Amino acid sequence: MIEVKNLKKSFDGFDALKGVNLNIKKGSIYGLVGVNGSGKTTIIKHLAGIYRADSGEIKIGGADVFDNATTKSKIAYVSDDLYFFPQYSLKMLGRFYSGMYKTWSVKRFNELTKMMGLNLEQRVSRFSKGQQKQVALIIALAITPEFLLLDEPIDGLDPIVRKHVFDWIITDVADRQMTVLISSHNLKEMDGICDSVGIIKEGLMITERDLDDLKSEMNKKSISGDLPPTLDEIFIHVYEGV
Repeated sequence: MIEVKNLKKSFDGFDALKGVNLNIKKGSIYGLVGVNGSGKTTIIKHLAGIYRADSGEIKIGGADVFDNATTKSKIAYVSDDLYFFPQYSLKMLGRFYSGMYKTWSVKRFNELTKMMGLNLEQRVSRFSKGQQKQVALIIALAITPEFLLLDEPIDGLDPIVRKHVFDWIITDVADRQMTVLISSHNLKEMDGICDSVGIIKEGLMITERDLDDLKSEMNKKSISGDLPPTLDEIFIHVYEGV
């Protein structure tokens, strides 16, 4: 379980987070949705233990995360801003992470690499941006973490690769009760993958709901008349308060 209570963070006088509350059940997939600059990445970096909160409380699996190596060893984080060692091939990168995580799965690493058609001997820096995102996801899934944090994970991925990645995530949630947070600026991307969503606006969480409940409620209100509202319409309705 992931619990965030009244999380606040400022940068040079700018209030990036203004008292965020967030709750993610164990073994669930949670979509964190908001426009660019709303605070999604700042929240995720707190959950990954990169940022220290100005105030508030963060618990992952009941424990603190910042400066807690035990908790961090249970987390895999895929950033929207990727970095890889310039001289490392994909095979070398796999060996590096296998030495860092006791939960590393060589079998899964090899399966995912083959499935995505990536060359183990090629330097990761020479892959395309989309392929580098695939590498980051392969590493995260091969760690077999208890908690998976994904910041805009499907940007640059084609639909087939996206489906494979989501299938692997859903399998891990079902088999190992992995807990997942996926951020996106598009509520539509969360459909069919997320159990619940949190919509963040200007550093504040404006709603947290089961996605099916949110869609059902909006259907009853019938935003666009006789037709059921689209997910885009639902997002605008909630985000703008219309």
